[in-house]
Amino acid sequence: MIRESRASRTAVMALMFLLAIYFLLPVYFLIVAATKPQRDLASTNGLAFSHFDLFSNLGTLFSRSDGIFVQWALNSVIYAVLGAAVGTLISALCGYALAKFTFRGREFLFSVILGGVLVPTTALALPLFLLFSATGIVNTYLAVFLPSIVSPFGVYLARIFASASVPEEILESARLDGAGEFRTFFSVAIRLMAPSLVTIFLFQFVAIWNNFFLPMVMLQKESLFPITLGLYEWNGQTARAPLLQESVITGSLVSIVPVIILFILLQRFWRTGLASGALK
Repeated sequence: MIRESRASRTAVMALMFLLAIYFLLPVYFLIVAATKPQRDLASTNGLAFSHFDLFSNLGTLFSRSDGIFVQWALNSVIYAVLGAAVGTLISALCGYALAKFTFRGREFLFSVILGGVLVPTTALALPLFLLFSATGIVNTYLAVFLPSIVSPFGVYLARIFASASVPEEILESARLDGAGEFRTFFSVAIRLMAPSLVTIFLFQFVAIWNNFFLPMVMLQKESLFPITLGLYEWNGQTARAPLLQESVITGSLVSIVPVIILFILLQRFWRTGLASGALK
């Protein structure tokens, strides 16, 4: 039994090591490519460093087209941070209500929300475009922000977290002390759910930060583009402007840095949130 246990552990570790290489190899390639000058991209090994030119590439990236990349980065921060924060709050309110209140049609409503998880976002892009076009908010920040704050999966997670981390006894005590439902939620429930809500925030942030199709449908002004759409536009111009290729690669590297930093800073909280959901 000891040999089998060691063999299975070794096999699992070997599999995890291979998966780690599989997922990290593109990031390594991106780091290597971002340090190379344009002339070395096609003439050197893609996985080997050559002339270190990262700082020059960064300078070119941030100065190209009058610094439009900085505007794209700021737009991505606005879309992702505000969208994730508001979306997490809405998910928390909905999940808490579904977990702690009993009303007619609750399970049916929850089933509809779960059905929303199965609907691909690309299928909603055209109906949203027609709706926003009729209301006159296409090609504005709201056209990307409003769809980003709705997350059926976030509501699902919030219901699980609320059921697992908010005891009924504490809620009853707050109500007996004269607290209303909103005060009970913001004073008691949301504090107990806070570590778990970080998980929802991270999921929302990453989804919005990496969102590409919705901004492509909704936006025409270059000054409103997020990083994903801006780099896509640059990449489409590399055939007639090859020097853009290095800026696209360097910009792609810069675009993943905020996500990595956020995961590192909030690691303790999102791991706690995932654990509480798993226990439920």
